[in-house]
Amino acid sequence: MYSTLLSIHSLTRWLVLAFLLYSIYRALIGYIKDKKFTKTDNAFRHWTATLFHIQLMIGMVLYTQSPVVKYFWLNTKAALQILELTFYGLIHIVLMFIGITVLTIGSAIAKREPTDKEKFKTMLVWFSIVLIIIFIAIPWPFSPLSNRPNFRMF
Repeated sequence: MYSTLLSIHSLTRWLVLAFLLYSIYRALIGYIKDKKFTKTDNAFRHWTATLFHIQLMIGMVLYTQSPVVKYFWLNTKAALQILELTFYGLIHIVLMFIGITVLTIGSAIAKREPTDKEKFKTMLVWFSIVLIIIFIAIPWPFSPLSNRPNFRMF
């Protein structure tokens, strides 16, 4: 089960990132060109948040099953001395919770803004902040915190 969840979590990351990047792109274009906030724009705002929440649920189950995280919490004092253990035991989950919180708040605010320009601006700002947060929190192959392959297969 653990390896299956890990693979799903790894693959879902790309879907989440694609939706986030495309939502930011749509917000930027809509804001700069003073476009109307369409049903498609709203759908991307909504589905980006929904996919993030699905990824969060997968991640929370994975967190409870991870041998790395279990080791971290059983040996916290020693594990805090090892950056990779600290990353998975603490940094990754804290940053992702912050990211999902910022995204949820930004999405809710954007939904309620009175003008189309304000909706685009709110999405652009809040979703861009989320992109920065999760970019730090993802274990990229080049990350100094912890590196993992771009794709993990079963």
